[in-house]
Amino acid sequence: MSNPKISVVMPVYNCEEYVGEAIESILNQTFKDFELLIVNDCSTDSTPEILAEFAKKDQRIRIINNKENLRIAKSLNKAIKEAKADMVARMDGDDISMPERLEKQYVLMNENKKLGVVGTNMITIDEDGKEIGKRGYNTDSKFLKQSIFRYSPFAHPSTMYKKEYFEKVGGYNHFLVPTEDLDLWIRLGKVCDFSNVDEYLFKYRVLESSASHSRLIRLELKVIFVRMYAIVYHGYTPTFKDVLYNIVEFFTMFLMPSKFRFKLFNFLRSNNLV
Repeated sequence: MSNPKISVVMPVYNCEEYVGEAIESILNQTFKDFELLIVNDCSTDSTPEILAEFAKKDQRIRIINNKENLRIAKSLNKAIKEAKADMVARMDGDDISMPERLEKQYVLMNENKKLGVVGTNMITIDEDGKEIGKRGYNTDSKFLKQSIFRYSPFAHPSTMYKKEYFEKVGGYNHFLVPTEDLDLWIRLGKVCDFSNVDEYLFKYRVLESSASHSRLIRLELKVIFVRMYAIVYHGYTPTFKDVLYNIVEFFTMFLMPSKFRFKLFNFLRSNNLV
C-alpha cells in the first residue's frame, strides 16, 4: 500500500475483548483503498497477539508498537505522522464502523474542498454490543463550530480529516487528554469547514470503567477549561445561551449522578433542546 487514499489510525490498549470486531469492521468496508495503522500502546493482555494475527492476513495493516505507554494523543500524533494518505480516519479498538462509513465520508470530503473534518451520527452500545441509544450530529459548519461551547461537534472516533489541516494546526495536544479532540476541533475550526454524514455509520461502545462519577467530573472540568481557552486565545465568542449552559453544567456536575446527567444530556441533544 504505497499510496492509499485513506489512512485509518487506531490506538489500542488492552482491547483483547473487542479489538478483533473493531478491525473486522474496517476490513469489511465497501471502500477498499486504505491502510490501517494500529498503535499498540504497551498492552499487557492478548491484544498484541491478536493484532499480529490480523497483520499476517491483510497487508493493509501496519502495527506500531510503542516502547512506553504514550496514551491516546501522543499515539495518534505518532501514527498520523507515519500515515501515507492525505485523508486520516479515526477508529478506536472497542468501537464498530458500519460498512459504508469510509466510502460516504470520503465522497463528502471530495465534494467540498473546504471541508477539513467529517464525522457521522452514532449508535451507542453497551459492553455486550446492545444498542442503548442514538446520537445525531448537525451537518452545518457554522453551527458545528459554535456548538463547541455546549458539546463536541463530532463523535471523535468516527471522524475523517485532512492531514494537511491537522499538521497545520499542530496535531493533538497531549497535555489536554482526555479533551484532546475538542481542543483539536477548536483549532481546526479556524482553518477549514466541518460537516457530518447524516447517517448512523458508527457504533460507540460505552464501557462501565469509563463512566465513573469522578472520572466524568475531571473530564467536564477540563472541557470548561478548553472552552475558556477558545475564547481567550482563539477568538471564539459564546452566545448568552452558551454561557448559561456552561454555568448550569458546572453546578449540576456536583449535584447530579453522572449516569443520570448522561441520559439527560442525550435526551436534550436528541430533541434539539440544547
